[in-house]
Amino acid sequence: MPEFTDPTEQSLWRPLRLLLNAMDDDIGRLYTERGIEGLKPTFVMELLRLHARGPMTITELAESVERTHSALSQKVAAMRKAGLVTTTTGDDARSKKVVLTPKAEEIVERLAAEWRATETALADLEAELPYALSRAVADIEEALARKSFHDRIAEKLADDPSWR
Repeated sequence: MPEFTDPTEQSLWRPLRLLLNAMDDDIGRLYTERGIEGLKPTFVMELLRLHARGPMTITELAESVERTHSALSQKVAAMRKAGLVTTTTGDDARSKKVVLTPKAEEIVERLAAEWRATETALADLEAELPYALSRAVADIEEALARKSFHDRIAEKLADDPSWR
């Protein structure tokens, strides 16, 4: 039997994930420095959206931030645990409305300030690079519109006997 080689030793994605995690950690440090407890950087878009648009069902909130219902349901549960949102019965008994808590309302202006500062810092960072990350993302999106990531992976797997 041939020796198994760990395919995770090489990764094109891992550096990007580590970079994004490090940047989120830096944003999280800003919250900690301001005494904002229980807030994760990944909650901010939803909290700002709820503040701007008012209570929404999980489905409405998911659509507004381009996430799946399942992903948003999990995030809402985590935000509820952190004391940032509550849920109430929606217009029909099957749906729930997500509502900001007073704790979230108290910090939302600071979150908006952080969002603006982060976007400006990212623009400054892009100006230091030989190419804009936002351009690279747009280029990747265009390439994936021509052929999905699923189809690209499926083609590679079709030639791999281990996948069969």
